[in-house]
Amino acid sequence: MDEVKRWVPYCGEAPSPEIWLSRWNLDPVLGAVLLLLALTLWRVSVAHEITPKRRLSLRCALALTVVLYVSPLCALSSAFFTVRVIHHIALVLVMAPLLASGCEPWLRRLPTPLGSVTAIGAVTFWAWHAPAPYAAALSSDSIYALMQLTLLTSAMAFWIAVRRSGAAAAMGAILATTVSMGLLGALITFAGRPLYAPHFASTLSWGVSPLEDQQLAGITMWAPGSIAYLAAAMWIGWRWMNAERARGLRAEPA
Repeated sequence: MDEVKRWVPYCGEAPSPEIWLSRWNLDPVLGAVLLLLALTLWRVSVAHEITPKRRLSLRCALALTVVLYVSPLCALSSAFFTVRVIHHIALVLVMAPLLASGCEPWLRRLPTPLGSVTAIGAVTFWAWHAPAPYAAALSSDSIYALMQLTLLTSAMAFWIAVRRSGAAAAMGAILATTVSMGLLGALITFAGRPLYAPHFASTLSWGVSPLEDQQLAGITMWAPGSIAYLAAAMWIGWRWMNAERARGLRAEPA
């Protein structure tokens, strides 16, 4: 009984297939925070203190927060390590760049040396996906909050630094992060046994073994996660080449 009670993460006990769609997270503290954020965004928007593009980024980040922490996806992440990995990838690859874009006017003085924040982001991601810290986060709401906050803020710092850096340096940092995430995903995929104690029994009611869930999680991190970073690097490279081509055309004699 104690072992069952131990693994009750922030999103609640792992749901069965019959009830998971009804498992909305109605945490009043989270609701109050989301309401405060929505009111702040509305006030800033009315005051015209941000551009429409930044306003859209912040609205999308707020909507994604609801999907990740309020919708039944939150409860499903208690059952499947794969869904937890998707959740974390959404934090670092979607929410973090949205917030980096939307909050940029208020973060201009934040020091973000590209090499340091790239290393910090990689270490943070690896650390929280080690079995012991991961298990601790799923047995304590405060540690879970620390995991989410550090994943998000380290990724925000990374994307802010990428936005401030030259194209070559930015692509190098993104490619280094791609390799880091791909290596972690490969290690998780090819582990010969289940590593994450909170999911040793959480997937069984779905007809999925913990090792199968873990392997799918590793593949998700290894392939889609790495591809998303590569896409960001290619987009920066494409913009860089277009800028160089335009500069060359302007420099040609009439």
